Amino acid sequence: MCQTVAMDRDPTTRPDPVDLITDQWAQVRPDLRTDAMAAFGRIYRIARTMGDRMERTYARYGISRGEFDVLATLRRADAPHSLSPRELTATLMLTTGGMTGRLDKLERAGHITRSPDPHDRRSVRVTLTPAGLDLVEAAVGAGVTVQQEALEVLTGGEVAELNRLLRLLLGATSH
Repeated sequence: MCQTVAMDRDPTTRPDPVDLITDQWAQVRPDLRTDAMAAFGRIYRIARTMGDRMERTYARYGISRGEFDVLATLRRADAPHSLSPRELTATLMLTTGGMTGRLDKLERAGHITRSPDPHDRRSVRVTLTPAGLDLVEAAVGAGVTVQQEALEVLTGGEVAELNRLLRLLLGATSH
């Protein structure tokens, strides 16, 4: 009896909503191997949940997750933290229309400037303003804290193993 109680407290042995789904499939299609369905179902649910948490975190700074991505991409660029819209679009895998909307909003808010590219008359450079730099510094710190809190259920070794496995899976599914 004590062992059952201890197992019920261990979240790795307690059934989750994905188990319910795969158990239902096992009833109606016992020929299906549902281990992949279970893994990707959990990955999808984690991504959706964490995406929502990150959106709420960045909203406290007056920006969306997409706008944060633009600011963070500029922040990671060498000083003066400037890229072309094409470079931003390629890095963030966005359409040019989607990028333009984000840039317009960030420029109106004073977080970026757009100026002519000194090396190409047909292009512009998008540059973080000092206010944009301050904003992204605060937002990235808050975002990493939320992510770290989510991983507190794992040991350092488990986080390293999770990253190793996810890197392997990402590599296998990216082509």
